[in-house]
Amino acid sequence: MEVFVSLALALAVGLIIGLERGFAIREIPASSHMLGVRAFVLIGLMGGVCAELSSVLGGLVFAVALLVLAALLVSAHFLETQRDQDLDITPLIAAVVTFLLGGLATIPDMAGAAAAGAVITAGVLNLRGFFRAGINALTPKEVEAALGLLLITVVALPILPDRGFGPWEALNPHRIWWMVVLIASMSFAGYFAVRIAGSRRGLMLTGLLAGLVSSTALTMTFSKLARRQPQLANLLAAGILVACGTMFLRVLVEVSAVHAALLPHLLYVLLTMAAITYAFAAWHWFRQVEAVGEVLPETSVSPLQLRTALQFGALLAVIMLAVAAAQQWLGDAGIYMLAAVSGINDVDAITLSVANLARNGLDEVVAANAITLAAAVNTVVKGGIAATLAGPVLLWRVLLPLLLAILAGALVSLLAPVLS
Repeated sequence: MEVFVSLALALAVGLIIGLERGFAIREIPASSHMLGVRAFVLIGLMGGVCAELSSVLGGLVFAVALLVLAALLVSAHFLETQRDQDLDITPLIAAVVTFLLGGLATIPDMAGAAAAGAVITAGVLNLRGFFRAGINALTPKEVEAALGLLLITVVALPILPDRGFGPWEALNPHRIWWMVVLIASMSFAGYFAVRIAGSRRGLMLTGLLAGLVSSTALTMTFSKLARRQPQLANLLAAGILVACGTMFLRVLVEVSAVHAALLPHLLYVLLTMAAITYAFAAWHWFRQVEAVGEVLPETSVSPLQLRTALQFGALLAVIMLAVAAAQQWLGDAGIYMLAAVSGINDVDAITLSVANLARNGLDEVVAANAITLAAAVNTVVKGGIAATLAGPVLLWRVLLPLLLAILAGALVSLLAPVLS
């Protein structure tokens, strides 16, 4: 009975892939193609039958059958290319995959994997137009950035030693580079999200996605635009606040990736700040009554480049060394002081450095307070940028909500030990 079930699943695997191929070539006459629905169904069943025979006669049966199938496919494809000049070998590869999945379906505990493989194969085949359009839409700089990200992730990361070097053994090359990869990946994803959505489709979405890249850069851009177009003040303030709120969530992602044990000390504080910031953003959004009179500028930065990754890695190493020195010489006060100073310019490097230090023994409460302090200082700086560049038009729309968010976060931080 188990044999019949296995063969039925092998046949179903061929049917799933065959239906997709049949749909793709539905407008082509049957005499003009060699692989239709029936062919894939039979190839899947063939894989199942050969796998069952291999369990009795030996694995050579399956290997010979695969070679015979490959020979038939190559011969048929050669004849087809002579007639139609069609060099696409995707159907041939799909046929071989169908055969292998059909064989996989007969192995105990692998039926689910075979079915999932069939669905994934059909999905990939169906996305031909999507892949082609995506490749055509890429620019040379974006391809270079993607290769750079793969270079620092797949090539550089595995070969770096995972141990401490330098004073106080504060510099771990593997961890430093892993944090570089984390930041680079978030920036890369944020860039393409903004590029796909486009700033013309909505400032709220643009602010949300730009918050993954650089909320400070967006604050400066929108603040300058608000000075030139005060009738758009509510809309631009909403975009700035969304980006600032996203920064708090970005910090949580970074902490969870480096030392998740810190999350209980940070979660409610940063979520409170983000919630209040988002609430004011929504309020300003709904209060915008003027139509958008001009095309708003793109706010995303360029895709990742290797130089950017190296610069961030160097900055991160310096801050990690400075944090270790501050702890050694000044204790907790030194860490707080460094967090406040670092937060003026950037919150990511100090967040990752302190989280890594907590992973190696720093008191988690001290680490959480330092990260919160850096985020608060960075938030105040962005509010000051908005008020300075745009003047009164963003003073109460941006700076006041950000200050309220910080006060609420501080209150939650003070009440958390009491409530727990």
